[in-house]
Amino acid sequence: MKKILLLGSGELGKEFVIAAKRAGQYVIACDRYDNAPAMQVADEREVFNMLDGDALEAVVKKHRPDIIVPEIEAIRTEKLFAFEEQGVQVVPSARAVNYTMNRRAIRDLASRELGLRTAKYFYAKTFDEFKAAADEIGFPCVVKPLMSSSGHGQSYVHNDSELEQAFREAMEGSRGDVREVIIEEFIDFESEFTLLTVTQKNGPTLFCPPIGHVQKGGDYRESWQPYKISDEALRQAQHMADEVTRALTGAGIWGVEFFLTRQGEVIFSELSPRPHDTGMVTLGHTTNLSEFELHFRAVMGLPIAGIHLEHAGVSAVILSPTESTEPLDYNFIDALKEDRTRIRIFGKPEAHVGRRMGVVLCYGDTDADTDALRDKAKRLAKTVLGTDPYMKK
Repeated sequence: MKKILLLGSGELGKEFVIAAKRAGQYVIACDRYDNAPAMQVADEREVFNMLDGDALEAVVKKHRPDIIVPEIEAIRTEKLFAFEEQGVQVVPSARAVNYTMNRRAIRDLASRELGLRTAKYFYAKTFDEFKAAADEIGFPCVVKPLMSSSGHGQSYVHNDSELEQAFREAMEGSRGDVREVIIEEFIDFESEFTLLTVTQKNGPTLFCPPIGHVQKGGDYRESWQPYKISDEALRQAQHMADEVTRALTGAGIWGVEFFLTRQGEVIFSELSPRPHDTGMVTLGHTTNLSEFELHFRAVMGLPIAGIHLEHAGVSAVILSPTESTEPLDYNFIDALKEDRTRIRIFGKPEAHVGRRMGVVLCYGDTDADTDALRDKAKRLAKTVLGTDPYMKK
């Protein structure tokens, strides 16, 4: 049995804990607030600010974990190098977590060091730097905090009059203590997709079938698998994912995001060194192993005999219509009247308008019409809390 310290206890962490507990492991779930989703299924919990390096060190010293699994960005990540030197396994590696928790590091690695195709981009700490970058890139453009998650602080800017608000929102949406933004050219893409990539301790890098997804305000709203893509485009994506994960080192699952242009060009977008929210579609029996089971096996060094598609499937988010510190009243009846449908409620102790509270999963045979499944999942997601998956936050 291994002792695993989970840093970040949201819905993705919860599913990882379930995979670990099914294999008899011991998990301590950590987050800045109590009763976070992963804490509800873990052996122990710790509530503290993970940006506090002393507090993080104290928790590691107290529990003496074999493995540290970071699941969020707001962590004093430089501390992970010391833990790794002390013999603690950091997932996927301290180097990977430090690079990918900050958009500057990962974008510069992909574009400048590895030569991967990315959107044109600049960084800015002040509004004057931001304005100069926008003038260079042109409109429309995309603005994001260097450190954030779930689309916080991200916006599209169409003209000069929107710059001040976009800069303010990006700064306010920053997580951690990094106060800097990245401004990118707008890619006129046909679609976006995620390539879940599994790096192993003692085996080759593996790829899940690509996952199509739609985001709104930088936050995922629906995803589907399989995602139709040409063999050449898939080869390009796999090559880029392999290059960047090999450079970052370590074992685990990575959510590598790409744009697919109308001309069929694949452009690297972002990367997460952990299970990806769009990969929640795999909870609906699309692949033989969910992304969380794959992550667990890779972390533990267990064999992965293969990854293959077993069903076509989709996920659609369930968003809160209200602010509440009490459990919401979920309607399961309408959705569960439909065959091949699942609901996963995350168990977040507080609700905010537009906050992701769960997902509806629908699946069919491998050759099923994914457009029809997407329509079905979005329709059923509306019935759970009475909200549209595409509602504004």
